[in-house]
Amino acid sequence: MKVVAAVVVVVLAVVQLAMVARGAVTCAQVDANLAPCVPFLTQGGEPGASCCSGVKTLNGLAQSTDERRTTCNCVKAAANRYPNLKDDAAQSLPSKCGVSLNVPISRTINCDTIS
Repeated sequence: MKVVAAVVVVVLAVVQLAMVARGAVTCAQVDANLAPCVPFLTQGGEPGASCCSGVKTLNGLAQSTDERRTTCNCVKAAANRYPNLKDDAAQSLPSKCGVSLNVPISRTINCDTIS
């Protein structure tokens, strides 16, 4: 049942992503790009190719300070939805995907400090 719910959320996020004006980062975009990373972030192991693709896409979306802060708040909200999120996995995700992510994956970050 959880898998079905996750698939529905991803499909809805992708639909909303298609409807959003280019250049405006939304939480639906962030959620859609990080959804494939949930198993890695909650169970560990290695992130899959679709997860790393999402991380790379997410990094490309957040170019301006406002976009990075919006992305940060969305990532923070998403991280807080998973009480079993492993902080060490979240911190290592960008490097495991070969990306220098300009927004940290954290439940506690003050996104107003992102520049």
